[in-house]
Amino acid sequence: MMNTLASTLRPANGGRTDDSASTATRSINLALQGGGAHGAFTWGVLDRLLEDERIEFDGISATSAGAMNATVMVYGYQEGGRAGAKSALAHFWRRVAHAAQLSPFQATWWDKVTGNQGLESSPSFMWLDFVTRVMSPYQINPLNWNPLREVLAASVDFDAFRSRPLPIRLFLSATNVRTGKVKVFEGAEITAEAVLASGCLPFLFQAVEIDGEHYWDGGYMGNPAIFPLIYNTESSDVVVVHINPMNREELPRTASEIINRINEISFNSSLMREMRAINFVTKLIDEHQDHDDPTKDLKKLRIHSISAEAVMQKLSVLSKLNADWDFLLDLKEAGRAHADAWLLQNFDALGVHSSVDIAGTYL
Repeated sequence: MMNTLASTLRPANGGRTDDSASTATRSINLALQGGGAHGAFTWGVLDRLLEDERIEFDGISATSAGAMNATVMVYGYQEGGRAGAKSALAHFWRRVAHAAQLSPFQATWWDKVTGNQGLESSPSFMWLDFVTRVMSPYQINPLNWNPLREVLAASVDFDAFRSRPLPIRLFLSATNVRTGKVKVFEGAEITAEAVLASGCLPFLFQAVEIDGEHYWDGGYMGNPAIFPLIYNTESSDVVVVHINPMNREELPRTASEIINRINEISFNSSLMREMRAINFVTKLIDEHQDHDDPTKDLKKLRIHSISAEAVMQKLSVLSKLNADWDFLLDLKEAGRAHADAWLLQNFDALGVHSSVDIAGTYL
């Protein structure tokens, strides 16, 4: 199954540039979306980028599963450089899969045989889906059990993490339940609770309390937030790793399809708003090249994107809750393949110009 799915994820790589065309080191920022188990695609992207020593990482802004990937990667980098980061990510996702084996929410054997990675046919999940429509996590999960808390504790020594300088600037987004505003955790604020807050799905888990405030998944207000990279990093290149489809050709008709599309639109909306502002500033700078013009102090971003629209469109929203190891490995290999293709096609654009049409893609 893994080889079949991975082959469908591998993009057509026409128009590649010669890998030897440029060997200069380029500094980039990463913007990592959230999306549950689909975050294994981002794992594959990071795994491939870490192998390319022409790439240096200035900052990472991330949300939900992206926040977990980012935190584990930076911790591993802090412990053992690029190899340490790759190893830390691999161990983290293996622990996620191991924890999922203890969950009653599993794809059926028939779904696995037919390649359906969703949980639509899982009796346990159907029960949970019904219950969460009439009961809150405070009722169905009064002890606030979250298996990811143990996975994070085993993957990151947060005391050591915060006591030493971070090799890569790190910004994690969560949504303040009271104010509805985005909260960006950075530096000493990055704890296990901050990471869990960034990925707190309100229909499954109680809001995460930090310093008297309560937080839900950051995807509602920043998936991911770009502005921390504008104000707090040196690099002007931002590589957005997409795991939420921007477009769907077919009209959603079933209840689950409609809910899925609503979630996708909602979780992409904050990114699209920021891209609108970035596009406006870019045009403003391009139209005013005079050094005496006040726009000279504005930061012009170069936007790049690694995504797998065709792949993610085929996956149901419920597959985001499927942490089967073979499925995660498929997504990882897809991420590696798309990152490899992106490097071959777009590395020379880094430091020069955006490799995506910001207006055409996001506006």
